Amino acid sequence: MDLSRIRNFSIIAHIDHGKSTLADRMLEITNTIEKRKMKEQVLDNMELEREKGITIKMRPVRMDYVYEGKPYVLNLIDTPGHIDFSYEVSRALKAVEGSILLVDATQGIQAQTLTTLGMARESGLTIIPVLSKIDSPLARIAEVKEEVIKLLGCKAEDILETSGKTGEGVAHLLEQIIIRVPAPKEEIVDSPSFRGLIFDFQYSTHKGVIVYVRVIDGQISKNSPLLFKIANEKFTALEVGIFAPDEEPREFISAGEIGYIVTGIKKPGIASVGDTVTSLKNPLPELPGYMSPAPVVWASIYPESQDDFDMLRQALGRLRLSDSSFAYEEEASGSLGRGFRCGFLGLLHLEIIAERLKREFQLELIIATPSITYEVELRNGKKITVYSATLFPDDHDIAKVMEPWVKMKIITPSAYVSNLMPMLYEHEGEVGDTETFGDGRTALTVRMPLRELMRNFFDELKSVSSGFASLSYEFDGMLPADVRRLDILLADEVVPAFSRVVATRRVEIEAEKAVEKLFGILPRQMFATKIQGYGLGRIISSRTLPAMQKNVTQHMYGGDRTRKMKLWKKQKEGKKRMKAEGTVNIPHETFLKMMKSGE
Repeated sequence: MDLSRIRNFSIIAHIDHGKSTLADRMLEITNTIEKRKMKEQVLDNMELEREKGITIKMRPVRMDYVYEGKPYVLNLIDTPGHIDFSYEVSRALKAVEGSILLVDATQGIQAQTLTTLGMARESGLTIIPVLSKIDSPLARIAEVKEEVIKLLGCKAEDILETSGKTGEGVAHLLEQIIIRVPAPKEEIVDSPSFRGLIFDFQYSTHKGVIVYVRVIDGQISKNSPLLFKIANEKFTALEVGIFAPDEEPREFISAGEIGYIVTGIKKPGIASVGDTVTSLKNPLPELPGYMSPAPVVWASIYPESQDDFDMLRQALGRLRLSDSSFAYEEEASGSLGRGFRCGFLGLLHLEIIAERLKREFQLELIIATPSITYEVELRNGKKITVYSATLFPDDHDIAKVMEPWVKMKIITPSAYVSNLMPMLYEHEGEVGDTETFGDGRTALTVRMPLRELMRNFFDELKSVSSGFASLSYEFDGMLPADVRRLDILLADEVVPAFSRVVATRRVEIEAEKAVEKLFGILPRQMFATKIQGYGLGRIISSRTLPAMQKNVTQHMYGGDRTRKMKLWKKQKEGKKRMKAEGTVNIPHETFLKMMKSGE
């Protein structure tokens, strides 16, 4: 394939800015998909993606287009728009030479767009600014163009206008991609060996792991012996091909092209995004920039019925095969039985995995309150990593605690900034730079502990900004934390599933809230049950749930009152004995309600 006729590009856009719809029109105009077979969001594989209207998994596509009488190959890599998947986005950007910066003409630039744009500029990509939804009656074309000019330092005529809905401007955009985006270059010209960058992969029951690669050097054909450079795993290419948009086998794929390799590997943890695939005989050095994204949010997942435990283990194993950033390990809880401690890149990642377990494997789950990873230095000098509140040491054993912080970019209409400040203070946010856009919006840079971001921050931000604010964040290292463990006791017994780590200043508030909430949802027992919040070395809050009442004398009519008193005394002694020997029965619904915030 002549390298000068290939254009590799991606689309950078905030969630719901019309990226999938624009891609649909491109597929139509290039006749990659016949109009009669067209459906909305054709590049989004999962039912979950169509429902949420977001892109979770990248799906590449190859389009053929004739410009000025010459045939060109346009390879589009669709990138996830959500911050949880920023590492995958960074690898996808390494596989292309140009990027379309897609901005919704009705909403303007959003925070997450800035994050991905920063990555694209660092990678040295050619940026083509494009406005979407220009056919909308709410479009503010002139104002949004001013924002883009200020952001990129480009000219007004460089900004293209499109509508994914009507197809207006899409053919002109395809021509501009050919004109503006540079053709790919081979790093090692006439390389006798093959080298490719993995920017995504998926798992097939029959074929094993299928890796999606951008070929950097040389070419590869079926039955070639290959090597995963970082994983140091050998395999043979069972099939190679391109995306048109479905997988289409080819004899070979060569430098500059985007395609797939069927590996036949059926073990988890081998394939990973960012790894280099190279020839086994003359291996080339690995491509720079590989990292293994570490989970930052942890949550325990239990099956509602313990009979489904093995099914849950199999389901998690299957998801791990196609998602190397997801981690899990087995754990047991006295009240909930056996389950798994799972690690995620962020809260959306957690939500997606939970949804997939329910939809694809029909599992009913109990998901514990998410927690984060703390690095704790004990008084004896030992350092431990804690990702479960139940493992958090007692106050007197701790010398120092470190926790992850995030750096956030919040873009909001200026009128809401005064509402936002008390909320940021409440969440321990440190406000840095503020920048005003021309259209009456303000961008704030804020640093905050990750645990505070997880304490209902997204919902509160939407509430105080009437849904107009947008947010992106990146990790900003580990800083000292002032946190304590809060335990909930039922009948003097700690319930591990209700334990959590909270800021010292909020221990008393959270203890009161948790005890009140449990008092309101726990069914009465046969004996009076004490519910207590324990933190800072003492009982902070306490409520007693009365015992179930039974009128033991209802069958007696008339007669001497002493007979009734005898029965009441007997009942009282029975309840006292029960209290000493009995255990509290906590129904599943109670766990579920306690773990859901805001109820």
